[in-house]
Amino acid sequence: MEQRRISGKGHWYHETQSSSSPTEVLPLVPEAAQVADRFLLNLTLPASLLAACERWLTPARALCDLFFPRAVPVNRLRTLSAYDRFSTALTVAQVCGVQRLCNHYAALLAPLPGPDSSRESNRRLAQITQYARQLASSPDVIDSKAQQELDEVGLTVYDIVTINQIIGFVGFQARVVAVFQALLGHPVRWLPGHHIPPHALIDESALNRDAWEPVVPGVEQRNASAQQLASLERWQTEPLLQQLTPVLCHEPAILDYTGEILVSGIHAAQQVDIPDEAVRRAVEQLTRSPDRFSAAQFTPLTDEGLPPAQAINLLTWSAFCGWLNRLKIAIGRGE
Repeated sequence: MEQRRISGKGHWYHETQSSSSPTEVLPLVPEAAQVADRFLLNLTLPASLLAACERWLTPARALCDLFFPRAVPVNRLRTLSAYDRFSTALTVAQVCGVQRLCNHYAALLAPLPGPDSSRESNRRLAQITQYARQLASSPDVIDSKAQQELDEVGLTVYDIVTINQIIGFVGFQARVVAVFQALLGHPVRWLPGHHIPPHALIDESALNRDAWEPVVPGVEQRNASAQQLASLERWQTEPLLQQLTPVLCHEPAILDYTGEILVSGIHAAQQVDIPDEAVRRAVEQLTRSPDRFSAAQFTPLTDEGLPPAQAINLLTWSAFCGWLNRLKIAIGRGE
């Protein structure tokens, strides 16, 4: 997938084709690739606020490095290249419409060699892109056919676990960045030339714990590595990860950091006692249209007496729940 600079419009867009032309892969903001903080993308924030969020920010930053190393060795079990990972991240960032994030992933993707121009490679990339766009914005359309199509283009179980985690994580990252920008009072900005439809709300009844079951095979204990067994034992006792753990522990390092975000205190935000209407409006706007989340939704929370750090944690928790719910939709089904 390439980013083309369109003369007269001053923006790039994302395509599911590769190109050999070196003049067509310049990102709009090349310096966006060079950030010290790969999760918050160098937003300037008060030290006290960062300290209050440090317990979940630390594993989130670690996941950036784990998902997106600059070079990724591929083999028959793990076929996702660096290009696959960054193009998926850019697709999700575009769907979320958070411009800072789009600039970042576009700048990282642009210099990478794309896949060959064979029909099979183009079909594979197109399928991954379509799946990422659907799971990020319209998770209700993900069904057994969508899951089967990933298998048909050659993604392995390890690939499927990783790609779904990347989609969930980048959606989470986009919403967290949007929340911090709202705290700072940054003006709302949309990608020029792009209309971004609101994301579909997830039907919670489809995720009923009693009816849900995985469709992706889990790790078999008799064949598991020591790290997989340790992750399995650790996270199967956590109620919100219990059902997902056998599948997610195919990639135990990713699961461990995901779990650490969960247990860092974020979920205590559920107990915050402020008027439901202010929370409902903020969470719904962040869930459906992160690109339009602004101080107009954030300020009512602090006006009700909620400290900024608690407001951040409350909204981060809602974003994390969206990540977990997408994982359940992606790797399982409910009745």
